[in-house]
Amino acid sequence: MQDLKKKIKNLSKEFYQEIVGIRRMLHANPELSTKEYKTSETIAKKLTEYNIPFMKGMAGTGIVAEIRGKGKSDKTIALRADMDALPITEMNDVDYKSKNKGVMHACGHDVHISVLLGAAKILNTLSDSFSGTVKLIFQPSEEQFPGGAITMINEGVLENPTPDFIIGEHVMPALETGKIGVKSGKFTASTDELYFTVKGKGGHAATPYANTDTILIAAQIIIALQQIVSRKARPSIPTVLSIGRVIADGRTNIIPNEVKMEGILRTFDEAWRRQALEKIIEISKGIAKTLGGDCDVSIAHGYPFLNNDETLTKNVKKYAQEYLGDDNVVDLDIETISEDFAYYAQRLPSCFYKLGVGNKAKGIDSDLHSSTFNVDEKSIEYGMGLMAWVTVNQLKK
Repeated sequence: MQDLKKKIKNLSKEFYQEIVGIRRMLHANPELSTKEYKTSETIAKKLTEYNIPFMKGMAGTGIVAEIRGKGKSDKTIALRADMDALPITEMNDVDYKSKNKGVMHACGHDVHISVLLGAAKILNTLSDSFSGTVKLIFQPSEEQFPGGAITMINEGVLENPTPDFIIGEHVMPALETGKIGVKSGKFTASTDELYFTVKGKGGHAATPYANTDTILIAAQIIIALQQIVSRKARPSIPTVLSIGRVIADGRTNIIPNEVKMEGILRTFDEAWRRQALEKIIEISKGIAKTLGGDCDVSIAHGYPFLNNDETLTKNVKKYAQEYLGDDNVVDLDIETISEDFAYYAQRLPSCFYKLGVGNKAKGIDSDLHSSTFNVDEKSIEYGMGLMAWVTVNQLKK
C-alpha cells in the first residue's frame, strides 16, 4: 500500500494544474440551484475525456458515474460532490472572478466538484490496483430546499448497485491547507426555515391605544422564542433559533398593519425538533392574540441532522493520518451549519469530513457564504489524493 500511496501522490501532483483549471472555470461560471446546466456539461465532458461511464439528468442536472476496479469484489463506495453556487456578488480581485452577476461559488462547491473529478481521474488510472466499484455522485441544489440529495435518492442514485459506504467532504477556511477535520456521530444540524407574519390594525404611532402595535408584538415574539432554547431545550441537545430578517414598513409616526420576520431553527434531535417547531407556532400565535393581533407561521422543513458512522469515520481518520500525517488530522466539534448530505447518511454508513482550504499567510481566511470567500488551491491536490486514498483503502477493508 505504500507504493500505491506514492502513486496517488504523484498522480495528484501530475493532474493538479488541470484540476485547478477546472476549478477556476467553474468558479468563473457559477450557477444557482437547479440551474447547473453548464456545470453539468463540464463534468460530463471531463468524464467522457477520462473514459468514465456516466448517466446525466438525475434530479435535473445531476450526474452519476462509475469506476470499476479490475479485481473481483461486490463492494461499492459512493463519493459525493455538490454543484450549486449562491446568490452573492463576488468581491475578489482574481482572474477567475465570477462572470455571472450576483452569483458566486461562495461555499466551495467548485472545489468539491474539482476534487471529485481529480479523485476520479486518479482512481480510473489506478483501476487495476483495487477491487470493487466507485460510484461518483455530482449532486445539484444543496443550497436550496428540498435539496438535491433527497431528489437523487428518490430517483435511485443509491441503487444498482447500492453502495456499502458513502464519503463526502466540505471545504473549511478555518483549517489550513494540508489538514482535514473529522467528527464521528452527530456532526451538522438539522435546519428549518421560519416565516412569520404579524397582523393587526395599523395607525398613527402617537395613538397606539387606537390601533394594534404590530412592531411591539413582533418584538415580544422574538424575545419569547429565545426562551424555547434557554428553557425548553435540554442542555445535551444543542439548539439555535435565530431571526435574521424583520420587515416593518412603518414610519416614525406610523405603525404598520403587518410585520414580517424570517429565521431558522437548527438542532440535533428529531423528536425535539418537532416539539420545538410546535412551540414556535404556539408561542407566536399566543403572544399575538394576547396583544390583540394575529400571527401566521409558515415553516419550510429542511435537512435532518447529519450523523457520521463511527466505524467508517474511524477508518477515514486512520487513512487520512497515513496520507497527510497525524498532526494534519484534526478532531472537530459539532457544527450548527446544515448539509443535505445528511439524507445519504440516514441510509448508508457515511463519513462527511472537512477539507482545510485556508492560508492566513496569503490572506485566505474569509468565511463561507461571504463575498470575499476564496481557497488556497493547493488544497485541491491534497483533497483529490486523499479521497482516492480513502476509497482504495475502504474498498480493500
